[in-house]
Amino acid sequence: MYKAVIFDLDGTLLDTLTDLYNSVNHALQSFGFPLRSKDEVRSFIGNGVKKLMERSTPTGTDEKTDAKCLDCFRGHYLLHMRDNTAPYDGVEEILKTLREKGIKTAVVSNKLHMAVAGLCEEYFGTAVDKAIGVSEEAERKPNPINVLKVLEAFGVSKNECIYVGDSDVDVQTAHNAGLSCIGVTWGFRDEALLKAAGAEFIAHRAEDVLEIVIS
Repeated sequence: MYKAVIFDLDGTLLDTLTDLYNSVNHALQSFGFPLRSKDEVRSFIGNGVKKLMERSTPTGTDEKTDAKCLDCFRGHYLLHMRDNTAPYDGVEEILKTLREKGIKTAVVSNKLHMAVAGLCEEYFGTAVDKAIGVSEEAERKPNPINVLKVLEAFGVSKNECIYVGDSDVDVQTAHNAGLSCIGVTWGFRDEALLKAAGAEFIAHRAEDVLEIVIS
């Protein structure tokens, strides 16, 4: 049984796609750019909001305009990030069970730290022991720095902790930190991509994550 579990947030614990999609298109519309489909936004998620907006704006958009679009996105998203967001089925139950078993839990996300902290507090309360988002560009996954910070804070070794995420970036992050990874199929990427990235385990339901962690 593992002593700690680190989760990704978007596409793993919370279904945030609709709110991200709405904020992306709000920013694009504000600058007169073509809007993106929900599937396009889904495919752009995973490397932080700066990359999300760079991928969403038209090819050839200059850096200054990209930066302004990002600021517009951030302002809208921080006001509307709870409009449609909700935990995936079974997530709240597995977090509760992990806590009851004395297993530490954390969230490490490429989302803005303010949003990560706010969403974790609202939806999971004390069920998540530590939540870390991006405060500086260098901290973005697949850089493992924030995962390593969690290991140190929890006082656990790499073989006592496992990472759970829905994307190839999450698998890379886990491996860069020396952890195994559970790839979940209900998020923003499919099983084939997770397997190709090297995920050691695949979970199709929240309950599968629990079984892997406590086995």
